Amino acid sequence: MKNRIKRLENLIEKEKLDGVILTDGYNIHYLSGYKGHTGCMLIMNGEKIILTDSRYTEQVGIEAADFECVDIGLDGYSKCINTIIQNNFKESNNCTSDGINKFKLGFENENISYKQYKAFFDVFGKSVEFIPLDDKLNKLRMVKDEEEINCIAEAERIGDEAFSHMLEFIQAGMTEKQIALELEYTMKSLGADGLSFDTIAASGPNSSLPHAVPTDRVLQDGDFLTMDFGCIYKGYCSDMTRTVFIGENPTEKQMEVYTVVLKAQREALKLVKPGAKCSDIDACARKIISDAGYGDYFGHGLGHSVGLYIHEEPRCSRKCDTILEAGMTMTIEPGIYLPGEFGVRIEDLVVVTEDGYRNLAASEKNLFLLA
Repeated sequence: MKNRIKRLENLIEKEKLDGVILTDGYNIHYLSGYKGHTGCMLIMNGEKIILTDSRYTEQVGIEAADFECVDIGLDGYSKCINTIIQNNFKESNNCTSDGINKFKLGFENENISYKQYKAFFDVFGKSVEFIPLDDKLNKLRMVKDEEEINCIAEAERIGDEAFSHMLEFIQAGMTEKQIALELEYTMKSLGADGLSFDTIAASGPNSSLPHAVPTDRVLQDGDFLTMDFGCIYKGYCSDMTRTVFIGENPTEKQMEVYTVVLKAQREALKLVKPGAKCSDIDACARKIISDAGYGDYFGHGLGHSVGLYIHEEPRCSRKCDTILEAGMTMTIEPGIYLPGEFGVRIEDLVVVTEDGYRNLAASEKNLFLLA
């Protein structure tokens, strides 16, 4: 945690701030270890404070022992933070003739609600200048350390094992909801702390919906079944997608689409290494799909980073020119979605290494025929 706090302090210095207030639960967890996702963090002049209510003060003491914990009581966040700021500046002799109007407070403008911002502004008044940090704090989490990668790898291993179980479990006559429930139960049985996101189990024409919600639709012979799933291990997420076939005889078109998606995925993976540009990797997969005549049916980005939250920076998309570094994680998940017919998506989660990448997903990607 010390290295993470140091990076934040370097950001504070670079942006010429007096302090920052964090409201994003994932960033608070990342910097302190506190997993409560209820509270605020205040960092300034060497002070590290987590403010929360009485339900979480003991948890802060256990998970973030290096931080001072302030119980907001009946005063609420705004008044408590304002008191801390005023006391801090009185002690540091940074006050001007009209109070502490020099205090520049960085805040997470992309996370905070207008209601919370207004509450801060109403209490602080002109004594604090709010400086929006945009995505600067989220970018502190882009490069994962060894401990983070190990947690992500274990979460992905659990997903692999769950998928292996599903290959023995799935059969025609089951509903999408049954598939999703079995996946979720299996991952938790194998040691997952929770789910990275709501499980997708989409069959037949429903598989053309990239973010389909499981329904009561019954799996039939001749269906593609797309399963997009992930779990949480020690706070860190996994993410994997596999598309399987129900029956023994996929059509020529089904095989063509599956083959194109698999080729796009494998070729894009070959480009993953330090120094690669995210948009170039996306372009590689997109060209293969477009050249095959399906460019209009691949609308989403190729992938995203994964960590404490399921969708982190950087993104592997047409709009992201971030250069990959060792320690970054990235999903590579091309898809083709034919409305009213079927869809195919294949997704692996990889970590960028010094000379390439390590695929954290071990599950086979050649098409499974589940008779």
